[in-house]
Amino acid sequence: MGQGNSQFTEMELEEYQDLTYFTKKEILYAHKRFKQLAPEKVGHNRNAKLPMDKLLTLPELQANPFGERMCLIFSSTKDGDCTFEDFLDMMSVFSEAAPKTVKAEYAFRIFDFDGDDYLGRRDLEKTINKLVAPQQFKPEDMEALVTRVLEEADLDDDGMLAFAEFEHVISKSADFANCFRIRL
Repeated sequence: MGQGNSQFTEMELEEYQDLTYFTKKEILYAHKRFKQLAPEKVGHNRNAKLPMDKLLTLPELQANPFGERMCLIFSSTKDGDCTFEDFLDMMSVFSEAAPKTVKAEYAFRIFDFDGDDYLGRRDLEKTINKLVAPQQFKPEDMEALVTRVLEEADLDDDGMLAFAEFEHVISKSADFANCFRIRL
């Protein structure tokens, strides 16, 4: 494979390949993209950690209303700063090869702003606000929209969506997997 200028051994590439939905070539390309964000910091430091503001300069994250949330969810330290492995996990989950179930799990975590493992009214409001920004709904329209979402998706009528309910809704969306995709 010509690893002459790679920071990774063949064994490391195989491990990354086993742990992601990427080929070795895609892993090397992901590392190249990661390194381009801060060449002075990454250089030959394999444990470099990039701050979230650097990661958000990546056009694919910059254009995503949930870019910041994505960094927070995939950051191993939960502060939004990412190592290459954090970055690789993020790009892998949002790759075309990742299964819809994996994408659904991470989408749920991204939308679960308060981290309580449910999508409550506030989580749904924040998600909707991010999707429609910079426009905003009037409070009464937001309330009606969230109520409608819960009427449709909250199968146990507890006023919030558990992951199983979210996954059930997502399963009906043929376009979901395409919406949760980043092409490196």
